[in-house]
Amino acid sequence: MIQLGEQETLRKNPRIWTLLLALCATQAAGCITIKTRTQVKPEEIRPQLEASEEDLLASYNKQVSAVQSLQATVDLIPSTGTTYSGVIEEYHDVPGFILAQRPATVRVIGQAPVVAKNIFDMVSDEKEFRIYIPSKNSFLVGPTALIRPSKKPLENLRPQHIVEALFWPELSLNANVLFEQFDFNVSRYYILTLLRQGENGRFLIARKIWYSRTDLLVSRVQLFGAGGKLDSDITYSDWQPVAAAPGAPAAEAPKFARDIHIWRPQDDYKLEIKILKLTLNEQITPDKFELAQPSGTDLVRVGDEPSAAQSRPPVGSQQ
Repeated sequence: MIQLGEQETLRKNPRIWTLLLALCATQAAGCITIKTRTQVKPEEIRPQLEASEEDLLASYNKQVSAVQSLQATVDLIPSTGTTYSGVIEEYHDVPGFILAQRPATVRVIGQAPVVAKNIFDMVSDEKEFRIYIPSKNSFLVGPTALIRPSKKPLENLRPQHIVEALFWPELSLNANVLFEQFDFNVSRYYILTLLRQGENGRFLIARKIWYSRTDLLVSRVQLFGAGGKLDSDITYSDWQPVAAAPGAPAAEAPKFARDIHIWRPQDDYKLEIKILKLTLNEQITPDKFELAQPSGTDLVRVGDEPSAAQSRPPVGSQQ
């Protein structure tokens, strides 16, 4: 109880009243417990499937062997810039076509909507890539293994980045693989981490393969380069069965993701591939992957000094 002398002190110092009232309010609030309960609908509860490391390796290699060639009508949605560069640029959908064949041959054509005029034409194999950009009258040639990011992020888009997302390498049963269970909020995953041995004998991360435990399908693949840098972060969704080859049982029809997102953090660009129409394992003739330099275009040997970009005769022609 507040005594008379204390009341006089409080009357002369109204700020003390304010502090006392605040203290009382804080103590009262601490005595109140508020409980909230979120009711999850039964149809939203999805069981978490179980699998072993051996099961996932077998499933992965089965998917690898099931896809030997690919022909697709697609929408390509590129974007550049990240929070690191401070600039984000969004580009409109680019209708296009992808032809790909193992082990690493791919052709990607992007067209302007409505008029169906080529915006770019890109070809790549295990050794070299070629890119024709009509609007710039440029023909780019460079080694597939080139690592030299451009200051213009979209110029870093390479056809081999796409083929890495479409065709996975087979994993040996003797490969160094780590098996992990990972829980994130309501999402749960299995992760296979493939290790490779570096020059000094130490093990480095080569790739991580994420499996969603709701369906045991691959939802994400991460590729790592030198120094542990993340080269590609690829997500997969909307897996759908593809018509089986003639004579094959329908149950053996492979599945393929219809929505693929590629993020290249070192190259500062993203590319979404929406597959609208898909055919697997039909023969593709070698001429479909030929891309010659058009006459009169500027040949740019990517990786050379800027002075190397000049008008030259088409590749393969007589000097």
